[in-house]
Amino acid sequence: MFTQNARSRRLIVSIPLSVTAPVPASGAAGASVDGAAQTPAKASDAAAPSPAKQARMQLNASILQASLTVSLDTRNEPLALLLKTAIGGVNDALKAQYGENAVENAVSQDNTPQGTASRIVALSTGFFDAYKSQHPGEDGDAVLQKFMDTISGGADTGFKEARDVLQGLGALGGDVAGNIDQTYALVQKGYADFKAAHMAAVGHPAPAPPAAN
Repeated sequence: MFTQNARSRRLIVSIPLSVTAPVPASGAAGASVDGAAQTPAKASDAAAPSPAKQARMQLNASILQASLTVSLDTRNEPLALLLKTAIGGVNDALKAQYGENAVENAVSQDNTPQGTASRIVALSTGFFDAYKSQHPGEDGDAVLQKFMDTISGGADTGFKEARDVLQGLGALGGDVAGNIDQTYALVQKGYADFKAAHMAAVGHPAPAPPAAN
């Protein structure tokens, strides 16, 4: 939760997070005493997150905690988390063919919606030549569409993860939700422009968008 004490002060948010299961208190019912057998785990406890899921949750939480120590006049730092998760989603989508961290996920200082969207588009579409080289002999339009579907799906996953983390911490209010929506719209436009440019380059211009009423 955010409080504003004075116009010149900074907003500090420190939210310790853990994805590990809580440890029962000493002496609680069902705890082992002098080597006695512990109470069997409930069936629901078996559905714990996978190690990869836990690592992703811990990474997102640590990024967010660093990002939410922000100046009151900017309110843009949660987009650093958004960039990280969006590129992480694209990395996951490409991992089967190209291994871990296929797309470089560096974070710049410009965490405005425009800057964040620009880097998401540039970093993900920059992998197209490598992707195309892995599909020799296939129809160019089909390869382009498959690539766009892959990175778009990965980016969508990253946006959802960022929203879920921010929502869970009560940090999705104010300008943050609007900035995420604006960033998403700019990413979609960037992907559409990238696709149109490549289709035009091979003599297949993309259909014109419908005229505004």
